Amino acid sequence: MNDRCTINFKGRVQGVGFRFTACHVAGEYPELTGWVRNESDGSVMMVVEGTRRDIEACLGDLRLRMNRNIESERVEWSQAQGCFESFGVRY
Repeated sequence: MNDRCTINFKGRVQGVGFRFTACHVAGEYPELTGWVRNESDGSVMMVVEGTRRDIEACLGDLRLRMNRNIESERVEWSQAQGCFESFGVRY
């Protein structure tokens, strides 16, 4: 059974290639699906589904690449809903 992780990243995460980087990193895990988008409050929201192992590895890679921009995160885990076909940017 797959998991869903919803993450809200705060800091200097808009206008710095964060969404592009998130898509690139998620693409390295072909079984992951979901989306990433800018929020009106200046944060970035990311929803990703897949195995917990792949999600945690993906998030670890993203944190390594964007660590200087991330000031805080809010992470929520739940059961995957299976409603995504791929991973991409939402506008």
